[in-house]
Amino acid sequence: MKFTFTDKKVNLPKSLHNYAEKKVGKLDRYFKNEAEANLVFSVEKDRNKVELTIRSGGTILRVAESTSDMFASVDAAVTSMERQLRKHKTRLEKRLRQGAFVQPEAGEETSFVPDVEENDFQVVRTKKFPIKPMTVDEAILQMDLLGHSFYAFKDEDGGAFAVVYKRNDGGYGLIEDEA
Repeated sequence: MKFTFTDKKVNLPKSLHNYAEKKVGKLDRYFKNEAEANLVFSVEKDRNKVELTIRSGGTILRVAESTSDMFASVDAAVTSMERQLRKHKTRLEKRLRQGAFVQPEAGEETSFVPDVEENDFQVVRTKKFPIKPMTVDEAILQMDLLGHSFYAFKDEDGGAFAVVYKRNDGGYGLIEDEA
């Protein structure tokens, strides 16, 4: 597993990076291909935050955890990532390494998160509406007028499908189709 560490507005000891590499490295058993792990460490409002993103093939997994201790945040992020993997294991098994979800023999040390009941994705509501060509500014205005957190539209300039959304920092984001 390849690791990338980013420290935002905080200087952390090398021992924390080594600890995170050891803990996150245990997740390598789930992936066929060489996985890339990106860890972002930051401190927000006296909370130590760890964002863990793992890319393997076409699969991207992301979790973020914050606690009062950076080491505990790393542990919580690894646990959450493993829980996410186990929750969606049947959907991911084709993409992940064979035998990754096999329980170890009795007496062996394990860090497995308990199996979780898997529920199928359930669409509870479907809406159909015409997607009108408009500019990004018009789409943001329409989103704000509706009070939604995102808005899908057809970009007037390129004619491609796009989505604008509200970001947690108060700004706006844009997702565009490459076509």
